[in-house]
Amino acid sequence: MKETSFIEQNKKKWNRFEQLYESKSHDPEELSDLYMDITDDLSYAQTFYKRRTVRVYLNQLAQKVYTGVHKQKGESFRKFLTVWKTSLPLEIYRARKSLLVALVSFLVYVLIGVLSTYIDPDFTRLVLGDGYVNLTNQNIAEGNPLAIYGMAESQLQMFMDITTNNMKVAFLTFFLGFFFTLGTHLVIFYNGIMLGTFQYFFHTKGLLITSFLGIWIHGAFEISAIVLAAGAGITAGNGWLFPKSYTRLQSLQLSTKRGLKIMMSLVPFIIAAGFLESYVTHNYQRLPDWSKWALILFSFALILVYYVFYPMYVARKHPELLHEEQVGNFKPKTTFNFAKIRSFGETMADSFRMYRLQFGKFMKVIMLIVFPLIAGIVAFQDFTHPEMMQTEHWYDWATQFELMMGYGFMSGYWNVLDLVAMGGWSIVYTLIVAAVLWSVQTLGEKFSWKSFFQYTAKKGAGIWLANFFILLFVFTLPWWALLIGMFLFPLFLLNSAAVGLDENNFATRLRRGFKYSSQHYGNNLLMLIILLLLVTLLMQPIASIFSIHNWQGEPTVMSDLLDLVAGFVKRVALAMDGDYIFWSNVTRQLVYVLFIIMFIPLVIIMTSFGYFSERERTEATGLRNEFRKFGKRSRTKESSVDFE
Repeated sequence: MKETSFIEQNKKKWNRFEQLYESKSHDPEELSDLYMDITDDLSYAQTFYKRRTVRVYLNQLAQKVYTGVHKQKGESFRKFLTVWKTSLPLEIYRARKSLLVALVSFLVYVLIGVLSTYIDPDFTRLVLGDGYVNLTNQNIAEGNPLAIYGMAESQLQMFMDITTNNMKVAFLTFFLGFFFTLGTHLVIFYNGIMLGTFQYFFHTKGLLITSFLGIWIHGAFEISAIVLAAGAGITAGNGWLFPKSYTRLQSLQLSTKRGLKIMMSLVPFIIAAGFLESYVTHNYQRLPDWSKWALILFSFALILVYYVFYPMYVARKHPELLHEEQVGNFKPKTTFNFAKIRSFGETMADSFRMYRLQFGKFMKVIMLIVFPLIAGIVAFQDFTHPEMMQTEHWYDWATQFELMMGYGFMSGYWNVLDLVAMGGWSIVYTLIVAAVLWSVQTLGEKFSWKSFFQYTAKKGAGIWLANFFILLFVFTLPWWALLIGMFLFPLFLLNSAAVGLDENNFATRLRRGFKYSSQHYGNNLLMLIILLLLVTLLMQPIASIFSIHNWQGEPTVMSDLLDLVAGFVKRVALAMDGDYIFWSNVTRQLVYVLFIIMFIPLVIIMTSFGYFSERERTEATGLRNEFRKFGKRSRTKESSVDFE
């Protein structure tokens, strides 16, 4: 066929190609069909018109169509709706048992609050506080029992504050599910007791319906969100507790995804609860009762439809999707090559794996030997500083660490006995380091007390001396100066690992520790910064570093779970005529001690991998081993060399 005839025969089709490509909306099916046609024409042109412009034209056009066919489509609004229509309801249905457990538990806790208030009317003051009860009694006498919801001057500011607080409580409830679901139950226990006590208190005043129509305008969404967040937290925690046929890590990954999806669905309802409390409950006295009933019933109906009935409908409509599980296909690493130069990312990843793998081994030593020592030192400090234990501190965590460790030279309470506490903590730190380094050195071996004590007897004194400079900084500088001194810590950070993992004489080990620490300075500093940020993030929901208190012990910036628990302990101790401030401080100290014994081992493991990397960089032990294997591998079968 002549070129002119070929062009005349197909030019209309080619024009359609160009029009379709230039149009704003591409039809993928039509593009695909046209792409097949144009590639046929291009093949013909490449065969018969190799040196003609028609071949170049068709080649360019084919590339454009190819791009149109294979262009990745953006996330559409339709897909967003599909998530809410199908994916989320299925996750809710899968988690139905956990959600039911959360609901039943919450109702039981509410009933406990009601019965406790019925038996002892003063229980209201124990749970809600004297200030709140006195103010509410005053508002009832003035004819406006829920006036507390109308006290804010700015409704917009009220909306922002309430929504932020509700969001924090919901995600805290979910997050605490990872602590064997006990933390989640603690939050809903507290909220359930408060709700039951609150409602029965108004019942005793003859204002049950009035209070119900006031608080449940927003409470339908707010309380439901807390219960559903608890169900999401229990779902996540059950993945850790009950892995079934998966590995524990795979099960946790799956359950966490499921719980997070449920939490994502709660965000609109939490925002709606904040809006209703700020703009509707705020003006509840102006609304007729029928509108309050309608709003409350509509809110509960919406929750029931989306979280109960609709998930059942979707599960029956899509049974093939109900048992789909998206679990990462990975195998946890149980062996480590210590003769290897690791990048910073590899050091972090291997450290977390080692921490998980050896956790039971070193934690057995820490809990049975170290923790009782810490408890004795802290008790010694508490009784030698009774004035500090009778005070609720402005910056609680900083003061508590000074008190427990005895390094508060500038606090005005320091005495010579604090030197005894410092010495005790130096032994505690040495034992923690020894336990972790011993578990690293005996990786793959079973736990043995004899092995641990032999290791500690051999290396313990050296580890204590190697950490002398770090301990000196910690015990002589105030907490804010430690943040500045963080830039000096990397110069000593690998000393423990060098002394505890090397087999040379002590002077050589210590010299290597200083040498490797200086060589590894940048990674050490980066590691400390990342760990500090990580601990800060983990502490925020439980014991926030921003939880600053006023002279009455109440949080002034941001409250946390520890404030919640300590406040509850105070009220219980007060009801039992106990020293409520003392027991509140003891509760806080227990949480801080748990953070110490969980955090330090991770740091030591990271310094161990840093030491191994610097040793390999300097001595090239792994490289020499590889040279020894040279020529020993068989091309036809595996040998023992291949498995080293």
